[in-house]
Amino acid sequence: MNTNDLKLFEAVAYHGSFTKAAEAMFTVQSNVTARIKNLEEEFGASLFIRSNRKVELTTAGETLMVYSKKLNHLIDEAKRSIGKNDVIKGQIKIGSLETMMTIKGPELINYLALKFPYVDLELKSDMRAGLINDVVNYKLDAAFVPAPLDIPELNQLKIKEEQIVIVAPSSFKNLDDLLKKSPQKAIVFDQGCVFRARLESWLVSKGISQYHKTVMNSIEGVINFIESGIGFSVLPQDIVTKFYGNRNIKTFPLPPELGLMTTILIFRKDVPPSPALEAFINLCENQLDNF
Repeated sequence: MNTNDLKLFEAVAYHGSFTKAAEAMFTVQSNVTARIKNLEEEFGASLFIRSNRKVELTTAGETLMVYSKKLNHLIDEAKRSIGKNDVIKGQIKIGSLETMMTIKGPELINYLALKFPYVDLELKSDMRAGLINDVVNYKLDAAFVPAPLDIPELNQLKIKEEQIVIVAPSSFKNLDDLLKKSPQKAIVFDQGCVFRARLESWLVSKGISQYHKTVMNSIEGVINFIESGIGFSVLPQDIVTKFYGNRNIKTFPLPPELGLMTTILIFRKDVPPSPALEAFINLCENQLDNF
């Protein structure tokens, strides 16, 4: 076993595929398969559950992942201690909701590039559940997700609080006017979206359990459909104000229990953060007022 074997192991776990791991590591699938087989023989346990659709870590694989991350962290620390300088290098994989990526993604990348030019940042947008699952399963180093969250193996860093509002066509004078429309028509993201959940909770509080759904997978698409009068939605106030303030739409506040969303940064407790991830976490802590 060598460190490259562990890197191949982590690549398979991250991509959920031997083929994709081989492509990412610039090698051939047969080599990846052989190296993983050698690891399994060396440890005397299966590291992956293999199926036609995906590859997932076994319990033994999850255990090895913890030690692999720790070993890589120690190697990075050794390189920094022995090397000629303490320049922070490495790659980190960070997840976020699309809305936060839209608002803060470019700013965060620019600031990280200025402070740590040798750190490569890979961003992934997904629904809340998918992001949490990827951090738990070592596919992401950290992720920005809405609170609350109660998973003992994850650290949480409070990032910001933001207002969530109803966004409707400009033809509606107030919420009562909106609620009188029948049938109710809403523009929503896929199932599992936190904003869709807030919208549905608000409708239920108003005695509305059924509504017509138009599913869109982009913020621009949601705004376009609202502006055209097809329906209404729920989005962060900041994103509407910053990017769509001149559009033919209106915003209305939600009740406090639905209108306030807290974003947290989550990362695993059992794996020491790499120098690159530690730098990112410190950057987030120091920049809280600017989020």
